[in-house]
Amino acid sequence: MTPVIYWVRRDFRLSDNAALVAACEAGPVVPVFICDDIVEAQGGAPKFRLGEGVRVFAEALEAAGSRLILRRGDALAVLRDLVAETGATSVVWNRLYDPVSKARDTAVKAALKDDGIGADSFAGHLLFEPWTVETKTGGFYKVFTPMWKLVRGRDVAAPLSAPKINAPGDWPASDLLDDWGLGDAMRRGRDVLTAHICVGEDAARDRLGDFIKNRVQRYDTNRDLPSVDGTSRLSENLTYGEISPRTCWHAGWAAIHDGKPDAETFCKELVWREFAYHLAHHTPRIIDQNWKEGWDDFPWNTEETAEVTAWKQGRTGIPFVDAAMREMYVTGTMHNRGRMIVASYLTKHLMCHWKIGQAWFEDCLIDWDPASNAMGWQWSAGSGPDATPYFRVFNPVSQLEKFDRGGNYSRAWIAEGQGTPTDTSLAYFDAIPKSWGLSPQDKYPRPIVDPAQGRERALEAYKNRTF
Repeated sequence: MTPVIYWVRRDFRLSDNAALVAACEAGPVVPVFICDDIVEAQGGAPKFRLGEGVRVFAEALEAAGSRLILRRGDALAVLRDLVAETGATSVVWNRLYDPVSKARDTAVKAALKDDGIGADSFAGHLLFEPWTVETKTGGFYKVFTPMWKLVRGRDVAAPLSAPKINAPGDWPASDLLDDWGLGDAMRRGRDVLTAHICVGEDAARDRLGDFIKNRVQRYDTNRDLPSVDGTSRLSENLTYGEISPRTCWHAGWAAIHDGKPDAETFCKELVWREFAYHLAHHTPRIIDQNWKEGWDDFPWNTEETAEVTAWKQGRTGIPFVDAAMREMYVTGTMHNRGRMIVASYLTKHLMCHWKIGQAWFEDCLIDWDPASNAMGWQWSAGSGPDATPYFRVFNPVSQLEKFDRGGNYSRAWIAEGQGTPTDTSLAYFDAIPKSWGLSPQDKYPRPIVDPAQGRERALEAYKNRTF
């Protein structure tokens, strides 16, 4: 039997992996991960985390009697080389849906078929293929809630079991992961971030199990409290396919049937992720252009000003904003309430373009996702699919009072002014570039923009819109 090449991308799991199952049914399997230009273009934190995902998945394949071949270069060229080296007659992979990946995969599939090589792609990164979710008139959804109501009652197939993987008689040569230097851009921050990552399929399943057992019953309330461990934290693992959305979906509905109604909100958040890819599929401009028409002339600042630098460094003088930005720099993640606040603050109080924030998150988040990141920033800025008025401006002071009344979140991440700073707040100064010249002994800054004045400035700009 001729080998089948399984092209691994963001599906670092053995279970519920349709492409891997298909490959195993067809013959001996040669799994390969390719460090191509799409991987190379990723920011520091996500590229580092991707590398750790590759490392742990390679170990899982070894334990299953297989191995992961690593190659660097153009994806099509690498696959053609492997076909020639192994005698494989087909290549399989699981689909991705962001515009850049879709363009690459479409070109690869067409070229391989022209070569006489079988090329098949499978679903697995999402619950629902984007083109299968339609309005009653046959269009796509531009507002989330109607989409949720449609898919809430849909049948979702049970997750697939991990297949038995047959190895080829001979293995092709492989690069060494450490030679790729995927974490080099992190520099000294890599050691700090390493303590906060949760890598691999087994770890992801444990994380899901712990959430369903101990926290999902209070999810609807606690998910908004940044100082409380109230969320699933599975965005990191879903990003790299270390757990499938179907596995999470079925765990959520099982919890509902077990008398934990808040699990429905968890399932709803899974569909929010679907909504981002739904829009990226039907309106790919959402990734790098204003999604709503008429926003191209909005007077956002696009320059790297002192205010932008203060925002990136968590030195705006607004505790909720600064705590959230520092949390991201230390852990590679940020509480969802914090993401909304820092995005609203940058785009509205500071009147800066959402692309500035999008790019910074792309460099700093270990759960960076091209569709979710783009939609989240545009939702906050007003140019995206938010059904509420675009002129809504979150008050970062009252939001902190509402969701962190005891100040625990601020103390956890802001060292300045504390007699005994927390370890997490001090870790920020171990992670940041030395060139920033910051110290926990510095005075905490005064607000760079008065919250009330910033809000009025934003509302005035919205009021004077000419489109």
